[in-house]
Amino acid sequence: MNKLINKLYKNNTIIYKVLLFLITVVSIVYLFPKRGQFKYDFTVGKPWQYDNLYAPFDFSIHKSEEEIEKNKEQIRKESKKYFLLNEGVKKEVSLAFQKTMNSLSVSDSLTKRAIKQLSKKGKSIVNLIYKRGLLEEGTIEEGHGSESELVALRNGNTIEGVLFSRFIKTNNLLETIHENIQGVDDYQRQILLESVTNVVRPNVSFDEKFTQKELEEALKNMSYTKGKVSKGELIILKGDIVEGERFHVLKSYQLNSESAIWTASNYYWIVFGYTILVSLALLMMLLFLQGYRNEIFNDNNKVTFIFFNMVVMILIQTLVVKTNPKYLYVVPLSMLPIVLKAFFDARLGLFTHVLTVLLLGFIVPNSFEFIYLHIIAGIAAILTITELYKRANLFISIGQVTFIYMITYLAFSILKRGNVDEINWLYLGLFAANGLLSFLSVFFIYVYEKVFGLVSDVTLLELSNTNSKLLRELNEKAPGTFQHSMQVANLAEAAANEIGANSMLVRTGALYHDIGKIANPMYFTENQLTGVNPHNDLSTSDSVRIILDHVISGIEIAKSYNLPDRIIDFIRTHHGTNTVYYFYKKEKQENPDTEIDVKRFQYPGPIPFSKETAILMICDAAEAASKSLKEPTAQEIDTLIDRIVEQQKNDNQFINSDITFREIEKIKKIIKGKLMNIYHLRVEYPD
Repeated sequence: MNKLINKLYKNNTIIYKVLLFLITVVSIVYLFPKRGQFKYDFTVGKPWQYDNLYAPFDFSIHKSEEEIEKNKEQIRKESKKYFLLNEGVKKEVSLAFQKTMNSLSVSDSLTKRAIKQLSKKGKSIVNLIYKRGLLEEGTIEEGHGSESELVALRNGNTIEGVLFSRFIKTNNLLETIHENIQGVDDYQRQILLESVTNVVRPNVSFDEKFTQKELEEALKNMSYTKGKVSKGELIILKGDIVEGERFHVLKSYQLNSESAIWTASNYYWIVFGYTILVSLALLMMLLFLQGYRNEIFNDNNKVTFIFFNMVVMILIQTLVVKTNPKYLYVVPLSMLPIVLKAFFDARLGLFTHVLTVLLLGFIVPNSFEFIYLHIIAGIAAILTITELYKRANLFISIGQVTFIYMITYLAFSILKRGNVDEINWLYLGLFAANGLLSFLSVFFIYVYEKVFGLVSDVTLLELSNTNSKLLRELNEKAPGTFQHSMQVANLAEAAANEIGANSMLVRTGALYHDIGKIANPMYFTENQLTGVNPHNDLSTSDSVRIILDHVISGIEIAKSYNLPDRIIDFIRTHHGTNTVYYFYKKEKQENPDTEIDVKRFQYPGPIPFSKETAILMICDAAEAASKSLKEPTAQEIDTLIDRIVEQQKNDNQFINSDITFREIEKIKKIIKGKLMNIYHLRVEYPD
């Protein structure tokens, strides 16, 4: 049991990668659409490249989205409007009107006979109004009824078809009453008019709920097909252009084929096929990391970060496609290479982007166009986005990527339709929105730095500010070390630019590489301004311990200030496993008859494991040693640098750093030139 536990412990990184691989594969396959893959690839406006195609089974021809939308609009237009009749209103109004008539008093102008006649006329008007139906004033707009439209009038469970013009609208009520008052004088007309208008109220209202229910039912029952293709019937001939009705028939055949493929009997086989394809893509990702980015491959945190970003992009794109495929291009996939380039490099960013886009080809419609668009945009993002910490660069680069999207889409549209008349301008708006959303990459970079402990150029720029708290403390407590660090940073930055390494990273690492000297600044010669050397009062062992401990102290100080691991790596490796030769030689002189253990005088390491850390080791040793030259001539500097680098190579300090001899020669040349500029003596001015 203990052997098994020990074996698992030793191989925990491999086990983690296997689990991560399996979880990522399952997540991506789960997101894939539940349909099979059509075996033919065709595009509008292009010739049919396969043999004559005959229908292998009966299938219906599906309507296009435009036809479906047109049918829906027609159904909405022709959908019958329902109005509700309230029978009780007529009885209530009749009683109220009669009560009003009974309250009239007899006078010279209004006799009993006149009141009786007015009552009779009023009842006939009320009967007329409610026979036709009095409609509420606001209902006309709600129902959108036209005068000649046939509508449905509901009275309980009875539905009667009537013309909308039959209804009396409340805004036309006075006109209707006037037309039906005949044979009375103006005074009696006014009394009758007021008596009727004061009591009448609408008895017809628009039944919006029932109307909507009927409309939904009609839309639900709408046919989404427009014909049928029988088994054996010719669909398209080889060489025919895919357009018009042929295209609709082919799309219908594709939909029916995919539905037929994805059945319960072969469900697991198709999932198995998807699993193989996704596994191959992710395996290529791991092989790329192992072969070309081994330091990333060995860091499970970074591998998790890369796989996580791939899954997130696939998830977002899937949700958009399932919600509304029209908004397919609003997802800012170009964020993926931008983010990965910020933390790693352009090559890894582009490789990951291409694999992600290829996997998305299983999800999106019109996959070739989608893949081409996003790969071109990803290449543009990688090529144009440099120095992410400069806001102007980001704006310009994303603008260029958006322009590439638009130009590429317009070219595809012209190829499909042969003109620009039918271009879907909505897509250009989606590409603009895509560009705006790409600016979220800055936000995600910040979040990922906190969550995954990664470092971007933006953070490096902040750390390289010499007014930061830690660098100010270094300047105050160890001013000589601070100046040394500044000189090393300048040398390392120039060398990194020469060989194409990360100059921002190596400069920042150089500024912090000696912060451990803050603990005992006076024990390092660059800080001994008074000429007093405290090592004269110490034993060789104590002196060596103080010198060697500045690496450990630097790591502890860096961690207390929450410096990123990528910066701490420079502190760990800037001396590698080199020997403190001065005190080693002194110990041998003091004890000529004793065998000295050289390991006591060696730094703990590790040795540099990247080009950047190797550059810092060379520049640090060169700058420090150059201070010992009494006459820094070109020949002296040249000999010194060659001797230092040769010694480091002989001590195998660069075997893990992936740096070539040619690059080392370039670095030496840059350092020699920079040191010559530093130590160049001016012409002595006369008194």
